Amino acid sequence: MNINIIVVGKIKEKYMREGIQEFQKRLSRYCNLKIIEIDDEKAPENLSNKDMERVKEKEGKKILSKIPQNTFIISLEIEGKQFSSEELSKRVENLMVSGVNDMTFIIGGSLGLSEEVKTRSNLKLSFSKMTFPHQLMRLILLEQVYRSFRIMKGEPYHK
Repeated sequence: MNINIIVVGKIKEKYMREGIQEFQKRLSRYCNLKIIEIDDEKAPENLSNKDMERVKEKEGKKILSKIPQNTFIISLEIEGKQFSSEELSKRVENLMVSGVNDMTFIIGGSLGLSEEVKTRSNLKLSFSKMTFPHQLMRLILLEQVYRSFRIMKGEPYHK
């Protein structure tokens, strides 16, 4: 299984990079993982709605240019469907059984995802109605993907 994670922005905090590296190492037993970072657009605090859309569109074009061919696209969106860890694991397993061997998760920037990226997505996934920093979301996503594989394989993992 190939898993791509396209993210807007870089991780600056050392502790966050270390956590991400740990889950990358753990996941190497289960899949080929590739994290693709997209530069975020500079956006001052008080942007108009129109300017916010422009920023999301620019980031969206960069994201779309990095999506591999023939991949199942899962965008992380507050408005998306929520799953338990077991349900997410089952969903990933069902995709694999049905012949999907390439998945791409997309984490947008601080303003979210462009409509074009949302439209292109095969599954809109929400981890919560709460808003999380996209740097932290990367770590949470990796942990949940790891947990999904552990559940799939019937291996113990903290509940």
